[in-house]
Amino acid sequence: MRAALIPEEAEQFDREWRDVIARATEALDLTEVFQTLDSWRRVARITVAQGAEAHRALYRRAAARLTGAQVPPDEPLATTKARLRLA
Repeated sequence: MRAALIPEEAEQFDREWRDVIARATEALDLTEVFQTLDSWRRVARITVAQGAEAHRALYRRAAARLTGAQVPPDEPLATTKARLRLA
């Protein structure tokens, strides 16, 4: 699944994975692990179906629609996700 993610999201997945595994280890509860994996599987499926550039463009279109501002095509994904309050 991780291999299907664009590099920017693979980094985000890695951070979330480390955090969720640490909490699961302490709580002895895998519920959040399964929820995290389900969420990232959806992202991976969308990325594979659309392709990397179309996936990035999806975020830019959503940010433009939400903010009413033009989103540059070369804007870093982290900046675009911050516009969407996803980062």
